[in-house]
Amino acid sequence: MSPPRVVLTALAVVTLATLLFSSPASAAAARRRPRPFKKIFAFGDSFTDTGNTRSDTGPSGYGHVSSPPYGVTFFHRPTNRYSDGRLVIDFVAQSLSLPFLPPYRSLASSPSAAAHGVNFAVAGSTAIDHEFFVKNNLNLDTTPQSLLTQLLWFSKYLESHEGCRGKACRGALRDALVWVGEIGVNDYAYTLGSNVSGDTIQKLAIGTTTAFLEALLRRGARYMVVQGLPLSGCLPLALFLDPLGEKDDLGCVKSANDQTRAHNAALLATISNLRKQFPDAVIVYADYWYAHHTVMKSAAKHGFKESFRACCGTGEPYHFTPFATCGTAFADVCPRPSEYINWDGVHLTEATYRVIADMFLNGRYTHPPFRYMLSKKLRSG
Repeated sequence: MSPPRVVLTALAVVTLATLLFSSPASAAAARRRPRPFKKIFAFGDSFTDTGNTRSDTGPSGYGHVSSPPYGVTFFHRPTNRYSDGRLVIDFVAQSLSLPFLPPYRSLASSPSAAAHGVNFAVAGSTAIDHEFFVKNNLNLDTTPQSLLTQLLWFSKYLESHEGCRGKACRGALRDALVWVGEIGVNDYAYTLGSNVSGDTIQKLAIGTTTAFLEALLRRGARYMVVQGLPLSGCLPLALFLDPLGEKDDLGCVKSANDQTRAHNAALLATISNLRKQFPDAVIVYADYWYAHHTVMKSAAKHGFKESFRACCGTGEPYHFTPFATCGTAFADVCPRPSEYINWDGVHLTEATYRVIADMFLNGRYTHPPFRYMLSKKLRSG
């Protein structure tokens, strides 16, 4: 290829990337252009779940997500998403000109919905297999699904919808983006106050996450984004449970934020090793911790007026109590969710997810940059 053509090709890639990810307003124009990815397969917990836990299938403590005001901002009804509207994965799908991902559990009634991908994330899900919590008597009203469950679901999907198994699925995954949302916060939360140490949880959670990612890559995943954990110590739940604990520079529970930061460091080391094992794959690390930190540190800059109080809930000082959560008859909702970082004390508002998604897609919070993955996919076809 001659030098001028190389330059023109590079400019075309950059231009298309800019058109696809410059702003939500570009979505309509992007729909008329070739899609870099034809499908998305998502995994994770409630930060990514688009409906795999419902009041009639999940633990009793999760039923509130099927009630108003969940979904009030965008969908104007509950969609079993743990927010007032869209999640990061929803903004990712929109930016790629793809429909919102259907939850895996809905495919039995609507198989054709999987045409552009599936969401296997489950609220309350853990990285460590559920049997570990059962053996340690830590399974009180918790979600029984783990990353292993999601991997089994994915394997069943590939066999039933794509007609493939194991390495034979490489073709089916060639044009797919695999998005692994945050997973691991629940592992630490379920063992809070027990004899199980945080170091033990980190070792086991990183081990199972590593095996999970390796299994996806061996099945043929070539383009993968792996999110780290957020600032768990800045959630109203953490502040409620540890009101007198040492605070960090943001005013959040320092021990919780240090724990998730250490977990992310171990996860990043794992990703570095996987890049060496699978040199043909592009594995992007999405730094949820620092993205969340940036939002908290410069809340006003991003349009937020309330950093610590939950928009939906009840009680003081954080408008949150575990016994009267959002979606119950005792809770009330703030008039302008877009001014709040926190939605229900455990999850974030659509406005926060929008900012964080933009940081991932357009900013400096993914390593390598998401645009690098996009350009490589566009070049490979």
